Amino acid sequence: MFNVELFTVGPLFTNCYLVYCPESREAVVIDPGFGTTREAEDFLRKILQMKLNLKYIVNTHGHPDHTSGNGFLREKTSAPVLIHRLDASKLGEARRVVYESLGFELYSPPADGFIDEGDIIKFGDSELKVIYTPGHSKGSISLIGEKCIFSGDTLFAGSIGRYDFPDSSFEEIMHSLKEKILTLPGNFIVYPGHGPITTIEEERRNNPFLKEFL
Repeated sequence: MFNVELFTVGPLFTNCYLVYCPESREAVVIDPGFGTTREAEDFLRKILQMKLNLKYIVNTHGHPDHTSGNGFLREKTSAPVLIHRLDASKLGEARRVVYESLGFELYSPPADGFIDEGDIIKFGDSELKVIYTPGHSKGSISLIGEKCIFSGDTLFAGSIGRYDFPDSSFEEIMHSLKEKILTLPGNFIVYPGHGPITTIEEERRNNPFLKEFL
């Protein structure tokens, strides 16, 4: 079992998650969308204060508000950056101008490795399973723990991710929700990419975008 710390970061109020094994102190960070260097430094200070060893930097997708802290954290901790290969083109020096245009001081270098459906991310005695959940972007993934899911920008409390970007798809995001996420037990905690934490059952009952699945 792992512990979860939530940090709301960046100009778009992204949920960045620090997930760690309390026994080994190994950790992963999910979606470090820091807006400023100071914000990134504050986060790193928290990791050091908690005496954690950052093993992986994981992106649920490649948009700047979820990836801007990749380079800072990799430089400071040597943890590799992981993303689905279909969103890998959103990272790297050529995309730096996009980060700057959105008000981010930081940006992401290219990924160090790729993750896909069924992969297991291990840290200490804990693990997260990758499921491929495209729709918000071609390379969107979610991460499943023992009784929770980190849904990125696929599922929010009372809403779903945008599907009006060039590589987004309403059909794909609805398929991901129906066939991957809503098949999970109702008591699963949903840690979304933005907004409040919720549960699968809460979204089944009250999310207006999911009514057609009831």
